[in-house]
Amino acid sequence: MQSMLPVPTPSAMLRVVDDLVARGCGGILVSGGADCEGKVPLLQFVEAIAYARSRGLRVLVHSGLITKETAIALKEAGVDQVLLDVIGHEDTIKKVYHLNRTPRDYFDSMMACREVGLALAPHIVIGLHFGHILGEPHALEMIRHVKPEALVLVILTPTSGTAMADVEPPPVDQVALITAMARIQNPDIPLTMGCARPPGLYKRRVEKIAVDCGVNVIAYPDEVTVVHAQKRGLETAFTEMCCSLAGAVPLSMTSVQTLCKADT
Repeated sequence: MQSMLPVPTPSAMLRVVDDLVARGCGGILVSGGADCEGKVPLLQFVEAIAYARSRGLRVLVHSGLITKETAIALKEAGVDQVLLDVIGHEDTIKKVYHLNRTPRDYFDSMMACREVGLALAPHIVIGLHFGHILGEPHALEMIRHVKPEALVLVILTPTSGTAMADVEPPPVDQVALITAMARIQNPDIPLTMGCARPPGLYKRRVEKIAVDCGVNVIAYPDEVTVVHAQKRGLETAFTEMCCSLAGAVPLSMTSVQTLCKADT
């Protein structure tokens, strides 16, 4: 998988957009680099984002915390969807993200998007607090009140060279609990298992749980997961797009399982 392309300036982003369009790209994800307040400095790139939309690209923005001013600008630029990691406990915000923020800031960010009409796909990182479940239930409660277009669950994946390289991912039964809560509390919106999750047997186990809990979209599924979904009587389909967008298309919530094999 190729790393994201750096665009340190708006003019650099314009050049990247032109190159991607020439290569047949269908969409882009704009992300950061967040600052010390947990925000991605997007305002200076708004015109470049609008240009990407004018070239026919779908544009998703991983915003970090977002102000009303930025939300309005992104809406005017034509952003298709805003992705936002939602954290439900102050200890996690301080000890993992090292931010002087509270869960209310994440709720307010989601509401800023809703108030200006931006499509929203909040993300929850299960096990974010050093592999333990802490703020996930409260994050789900905030998301339930916001009523987003889609909800994405990912799982803490220990990565070499980081402070959590030796942290154990959350136990599978706890992942199952949070996934079931997400489905029960949000029965009418697409639920997605995103691409970040530990590999191997752990991956296969949580994907099976996702199917059984009613998740609609699984990014990069194992072949065993596809077979399991089909044995459950679910119709499977593959699409090459960001899993949060794949989940936002009309679905029969009880009979269709969309399995994303790649993100574009």
